[in-house]
Amino acid sequence: MSIRDWPMLERPRERLLQRGPKALSDAELLAVLIGHGARGKDAIALGRDLIAASGGLHQLLTHPETLRQVSGIGPAKQARLLSALELARRALGEELIARPTLNDPRDTGRFLSARMRHLPYEIFACIYLDNRHRVLAFEELFRGTIDSASVHPREVVRACLAHNASAVIFAHNHPSGVAEPSAADWSITRQLRDALKLVDIKVLDHLVIGASDPTSMAERGML
Repeated sequence: MSIRDWPMLERPRERLLQRGPKALSDAELLAVLIGHGARGKDAIALGRDLIAASGGLHQLLTHPETLRQVSGIGPAKQARLLSALELARRALGEELIARPTLNDPRDTGRFLSARMRHLPYEIFACIYLDNRHRVLAFEELFRGTIDSASVHPREVVRACLAHNASAVIFAHNHPSGVAEPSAADWSITRQLRDALKLVDIKVLDHLVIGASDPTSMAERGML
């Protein structure tokens, strides 16, 4: 039976509009985005399949390649789900920039996880801050393995000066999912800290983004 044949108040979209999104399960929220079923399955069943295939909603959102592994999720449905995920990331970015100051590594980690955790490749990014630690911009600077060969201190200094930053937070992701700083991570952080100190720009933190909670090098006493 199609969802369209269900009683009105049992349909996910109608329940969402009447009672709000919190009244829906994860599978039902996915069903609203999916729109309609396929191959004998309704949209809620497809939502359940997505959650089961990915191992959970969080894994689904951070590893969107799972969308291609579920039968019945074609290009149009993939596009709707990926668009919803990107809108959520951008909303987090606006929330971060709107904050009066940025001093809590947990807030920073939440934003960076949404932006970087799902990526299949490694990137090095910067959050530029003014002298009150208000966010000026977020920028991806480098891709590839994070070491002194791929992250160039001169380019980082130039970018910080171009944004007129007084402070900066670095971040990079580990596609392996393990958010543990390596010796190379510590080495390049030290080089960048020393280079930026010469132009009076403070490095507040360097966060490593993995599958679980980000690791703050500042909280580890590594800065």
